[in-house]
Amino acid sequence: MQFRLTEEQVAFQDSVRRFAETHLAKGALERAHDERFPWDVAKLMAENGLFGIMLPEEDGGQGGSLFDAVLAMEQIAYVCPRSADVLQAGNFGAFRTFAEYATPAQKEKYFAPLLRGETIAAVGMTEPDAGSALTDLKTTCTKDGNGWRLNGGKVFTSNTEDAGVFVVYCRFGPGVNGIGSVIVERGMEGFRLGQPSRYMNGETWCALYFDNVFIPPENVLLGEGGFRKQIAGFNVERCGNTTRALALGEYCFRQAKAHAEQRRQFGKPLSEFQGLQWKFAEMRVALDSAQLLLYRAAVNAGDGLPDAQEIALAKYACNQAGWMAANESMQVMGGTGYSQDLLIEYCVRKTRGWMIAGGSLEMMKNRIAEGVFGRSFPQRNPK
Repeated sequence: MQFRLTEEQVAFQDSVRRFAETHLAKGALERAHDERFPWDVAKLMAENGLFGIMLPEEDGGQGGSLFDAVLAMEQIAYVCPRSADVLQAGNFGAFRTFAEYATPAQKEKYFAPLLRGETIAAVGMTEPDAGSALTDLKTTCTKDGNGWRLNGGKVFTSNTEDAGVFVVYCRFGPGVNGIGSVIVERGMEGFRLGQPSRYMNGETWCALYFDNVFIPPENVLLGEGGFRKQIAGFNVERCGNTTRALALGEYCFRQAKAHAEQRRQFGKPLSEFQGLQWKFAEMRVALDSAQLLLYRAAVNAGDGLPDAQEIALAKYACNQAGWMAANESMQVMGGTGYSQDLLIEYCVRKTRGWMIAGGSLEMMKNRIAEGVFGRSFPQRNPK
């Protein structure tokens, strides 16, 4: 078994790193503290073939694999952590769900502006009473003539103020098999955003409200019975979350290592103190181990969707390792790391959020346990 990248993969890594160093290194700090979506970065990425990495060439993409997208994400995040979110929007989110399940007409309508970096797509999943228990969602889509009427609302949807199109999970009928998804465009009559709320990491989100929004048949992505397909597609989104968490931890590790080699206390560099040496050893073990789980999940996915068990293992490990590395790097760097003059504290806030978003650590452990025992463990009380 080989643990080396191919020549083509190394060349791709190098090209993405050169792009990041050329276009993203300058302004990385300011970008992280600007709540606005960096559309200039989106346009640059689109022009340089970094959007739609996993999309087939016939759909306007690059025809690459999930692993290619993971490699690109790492290189972007090592230079500009905030820009990794842009790559996420252009590859791992609704993009992949569209590619897997959209009709030719839907692809023709929505892919072009997304691939040009002119708009982004958001996924509306969570509701006030349906978070980890997503199948409790109450947003409904009821038949009306040749279309449907969407009613309900969503919370905690990323990129709400910037997205031009939303993939909304909704209920066509009772039970899990009654859940599907529809495509909602900004500006549709009856669709509005609530007031912005701010996350700990500085990003904002708005509640989504659907008041009798008419959904034409061509805007149904997955109808009744589509829930399991949607969750399979969401595992790609989860992979993007996982990669960013790990990459930001690595970013902090590298910053802290340079600081420990240069900063002197008590007449010698910080790297000479065993207490700090052990921190770096622990971070290195955690980051490398988690990366192997991530790479396994991505490589085994090929040009398809990742295995649910493998991505659960990777997400759990990468979320933990990324957060630990960011937090310990801040401790190593002291007041310098805690200051907003550097991106360490930003990475601490970002990595902490990914331990909740995209499937909490607790839900990942539940999924891992199901794989261990080869059976499901329902969380609901028996009826």
